[in-house]
Amino acid sequence: MTASKTAPTVALLALPEVTASTLYGMYDLFAAAGRDWEFVISGTPGEPTIRPQVVASTRDSLRAINGVQITPDATLAECPRADVACVPELFVAPNEPLAGRYAAEIQWLREQYAAGAMLASACSGALLLAETGLLDGLDATTHWGYCDALARSHPQVKVRKQRALVASGEGQRIVMAGGGTSWQDLALFLIARLVGVDEAMHVARVYLIDWHHIGQQPFARLARSRQVEDAIIARSQVWIAEHYNEPNPVTALVRLSGLAERSFKRRFQKATGMAPLEYVHTLRIEEAKQMLEGGEDPIEAIAHEVGYEDAAFFSRLFRRVVYLSPAQYRKRFGALRQTLCTARM
Repeated sequence: MTASKTAPTVALLALPEVTASTLYGMYDLFAAAGRDWEFVISGTPGEPTIRPQVVASTRDSLRAINGVQITPDATLAECPRADVACVPELFVAPNEPLAGRYAAEIQWLREQYAAGAMLASACSGALLLAETGLLDGLDATTHWGYCDALARSHPQVKVRKQRALVASGEGQRIVMAGGGTSWQDLALFLIARLVGVDEAMHVARVYLIDWHHIGQQPFARLARSRQVEDAIIARSQVWIAEHYNEPNPVTALVRLSGLAERSFKRRFQKATGMAPLEYVHTLRIEEAKQMLEGGEDPIEAIAHEVGYEDAAFFSRLFRRVVYLSPAQYRKRFGALRQTLCTARM
């Protein structure tokens, strides 16, 4: 499934000095927006909300610095106006002069910005953005190994070494991420700008991304299809989605179904892959996660809000499912949501 022609376009600039992991890693995250969360939840891909494409000076295949062959989707001339023009990175020595190189790419970036596009760079890609002159007088960041070189070659650029992500310029239309895997942060930030914070959070959950961290992270989701073949169970799922916080919800579900308790539980398990009580707990934990990400309510209040009178039991259950305490989850992913929310301002 491909994004509609009206979806915002992210043009990823391919150069021989780019690494394929960054280029196609960003491509994958942009392509996931709108599509993958629905696929994981329901088994049917959602409508993609961003159109990523790889662009280069020609359509000829090129080899990335790590040897992977890259075939551009379009030439620079065939991409006159993207919503975001992104430089994934440049694998060049920190003090290697860039003057006189990449003339076509630099001109294209200038034209994109003049036409209203956002510009973005990951890692050392900021060196190419600086060659456009558009960073003069602005805050900027890049990989820690290139900060001094950027400051020396472009003294008018205000290099912020300690910042992993910087949004600068008119309307904050120039966005730069530092080194390592901060290209993931950049992609999430741009998804939040183009589509919305909730969708950026969905992509973070599906791809197990932790803001400024590396490795597997404990995202737990309700990853079961909405049942449509068994009408009774489908009706039960709709009801519990709105009443999960009520007392004794499984008893209410059995009564709503009109089935014997044993028959209902058997059919629910078969249809959803979960026992009814496990399903209720999963919905409650998901709602609690949203509240922890987006607010400052006390843990006890959140426990009560989602249907648990005993906050200690809620905390134990949350840790068992998420592998973090509610407080740890808030500290980690509340910061992510707060950061992404700034992208929409």
